[in-house]
Amino acid sequence: MLKHRGFPGRLPGTDFQFTIRRANPKGVTPLTRRERFRDRKPADRRADMAFLEALWMQFGDQPFERGNLDAGRLSWLFGREVIPAEDPFDPASYEALLVIDVDTARLSFPDVFDGGR
Repeated sequence: MLKHRGFPGRLPGTDFQFTIRRANPKGVTPLTRRERFRDRKPADRRADMAFLEALWMQFGDQPFERGNLDAGRLSWLFGREVIPAEDPFDPASYEALLVIDVDTARLSFPDVFDGGR
């Protein structure tokens, strides 16, 4: 499992996890698309935005390996702002390649892209 050096481990001041420390011995948690409803807590929305911003700062519009990125946090963005970068795609692989769908991400989280890259 690739460890993304320099990537934040969590949202500062919270328990919202961005990375995992070690591979799950029981198997890889698969990525699934989670629905984001309008009534989500502001803290959850901030965590999504901070995670996408960290992805953008680390990888930009280039494909990246899932590695030690938290499956739960990725699943909130998966299928919308973060999409598979390979076909076939294995959602239960630490080596799976993902990429930010910049157009969708700009619409969902415009504050992340205001500064541009």
